[in-house]
Amino acid sequence: MQRPKPEETLSYFHRYIANVQDGNIVDVLTENQAAIQVFIKNIPTEKADYRYADGKWSVKEVLLHLVDTERVMAYRALRFARNDKTDIPGFDENHYAPNSNADNRTLADIAAEFQAVRNATIAQFQYYTPEIMDRVGTSNNNACSVRGLAYIIAGHELHHRNILEERYL
Repeated sequence: MQRPKPEETLSYFHRYIANVQDGNIVDVLTENQAAIQVFIKNIPTEKADYRYADGKWSVKEVLLHLVDTERVMAYRALRFARNDKTDIPGFDENHYAPNSNADNRTLADIAAEFQAVRNATIAQFQYYTPEIMDRVGTSNNNACSVRGLAYIIAGHELHHRNILEERYL
């Protein structure tokens, strides 16, 4: 499967897409799923609520941000895949994170939720044809292809996993 062309997504997302290795995107999502589960399992419990600076999200908030964003992007992909031409409103990640109830969650239950969401994402994209992956819709008045959203999901996770490794752990 081809990578998205630059015009298939907002330029803001190009940095995420650049993180994604070549190959079938469903295979990439599957491989990343296994890797993020190992990653979460290896986070020391005492680091779960760590913030590297005032006003920054905790480790658990970052992980729940990944879950929330994957759900939002997969929903957009579903709408676009079904040729829904309604503009979908954006979402404010900075509003979602403090309302995620992260303080009352464990790393294990976040990992389980992430696994469930990723399983649903893989099932969703697994049978999309090249024609479906080419379909474009709009969110927050910005056009994006279904393929672009699949790559954004994979790349966004990799981006934040790198941040967690560099700044938190």
